[in-house]
Amino acid sequence: MKYLSVVIVTLLFYFNGFSQKVYSKKEPFAHTYSIVARDTVTGEMGVAVQSHWFSVGSLVTWGKAGVGVVATQSFINPSFGPRGLSLLENGLTPKLAVSTLLELDEGRDVRQLAILDAHGNVEAYTGEKCIKNAGHIIGNNFSVQANLMDKNTVWSAMAKAYENSKGSLAERMLAAMKAAQKEGGDIRGKQSAAILIVKAKSTGNSWQDKVVDLRVEDNENPIEELDRLLTIHTAYEYMNKGDLAVEIGNNKLAKEHYMHAQELNPNNLEMKFWYAITLANNGELIEAKHILKELFQQNEKWKVLIQRLVKPELLTISKKELEELLN
Repeated sequence: MKYLSVVIVTLLFYFNGFSQKVYSKKEPFAHTYSIVARDTVTGEMGVAVQSHWFSVGSLVTWGKAGVGVVATQSFINPSFGPRGLSLLENGLTPKLAVSTLLELDEGRDVRQLAILDAHGNVEAYTGEKCIKNAGHIIGNNFSVQANLMDKNTVWSAMAKAYENSKGSLAERMLAAMKAAQKEGGDIRGKQSAAILIVKAKSTGNSWQDKVVDLRVEDNENPIEELDRLLTIHTAYEYMNKGDLAVEIGNNKLAKEHYMHAQELNPNNLEMKFWYAITLANNGELIEAKHILKELFQQNEKWKVLIQRLVKPELLTISKKELEELLN
């Protein structure tokens, strides 16, 4: 039955116009390094990439909650992303998915591909005509792959960094990316980077299934910028948790979340604002007024916004207390 399913899925690809038998030199480049990985605790799956090419994440990184992630690079066959995920959804292992995709592609010798599924199974491929230095390493619940590298030690440095790192999946993947760059990275330099992380199981809502989805399209130091954005992303996750706490009337919990957000992103004025509002709702008017005074000096419109919070009951203080905050 298993092999029959493979045959059926392969035939469906042919009949639905997925067969790509002609290799074209017009296909997009993404000579690059990347990682696909799965967190064994949370089950989250991710793919991260860097290249000396504009907007590399728009073509290389693919993922679907409860299914898996794909990195398609070198002379990119973009269809490997959605088709690879479709094959996984139809019950194929990453190994069978990779072999099926390559079987249908006459450009296979210049492709580089990695696929990881929701169970941590992973398969990678480096075509024999990929520009050296090129190669990949498959590890436990992850794979690293690279081509057109300055040194042939880049992907081994990535694997070692990932295996020895701690923290969230995003942090560990970023550690591998930093290790690649430290080892020399892309021989041409650096330009763009991306990271995509999806949940272990689908919620049924696509907007909730992505844990992280960040891209640096054009930057002199894309990995550093991606690191900065990831910190801000984490800070806003705390802000979102704070907002949810406000919705259920738990201002004490909201204060805690907003405080964590500020610690990660201390210069963000809006985070300071909502923290101050939470303090006011908790009756801590002196501290709230101190923070708001600083905000008013930078932008008087924060005063206007405060007054707009009364009607929807996001600010639940007396008129006298409101006047104290505004003056």
